[in-house]
Amino acid sequence: MEHRSSGLQRLVREVAKFGAVGGAGLLVNLGVFNLVRHVTDLPVVRASVIATVVAIIFNYIGFRYWTYRDRDKSGRTKELTLFLLFSVVGLVIENGVLYAATYGFGWDTPLQSNVFKFLGIGVATLFRFWSYRSWVFKALPAREAVASAESFLDEGSAARRATQRVP
Repeated sequence: MEHRSSGLQRLVREVAKFGAVGGAGLLVNLGVFNLVRHVTDLPVVRASVIATVVAIIFNYIGFRYWTYRDRDKSGRTKELTLFLLFSVVGLVIENGVLYAATYGFGWDTPLQSNVFKFLGIGVATLFRFWSYRSWVFKALPAREAVASAESFLDEGSAARRATQRVP
């Protein structure tokens, strides 16, 4: 029972960290979207795609160096390739919702655009969470995770011993 509880606790922490990075990414996405819409004459979906790309870059940095920093780092090229692939699928989902609202239903006021941009981000986020944790930021196998933690502890012990010897 304790094993399930710790697994659930890890999942809750992961979801919280994913949500924190995603929440900040949401603010970046909506901020860039509204800034581009305000200072340019770009069509709404094009402005949204630019904002999504900026948020994807922001989110990768947050996910790799905070949310999933303890995950396998051995295949960075593969990780980045998969991240970009799944991010592009998320971009299509997110902006497909906005496209349908704008060009399918004619809902193009700033408020409507923000509502459907937000809705598209929400739908795409479900896909992104599943794909990133399943395919991009894979957990280390248990044996490797233990060895990694032990080597970290050994390095810490060696550093403490070295500083204790210095007068």
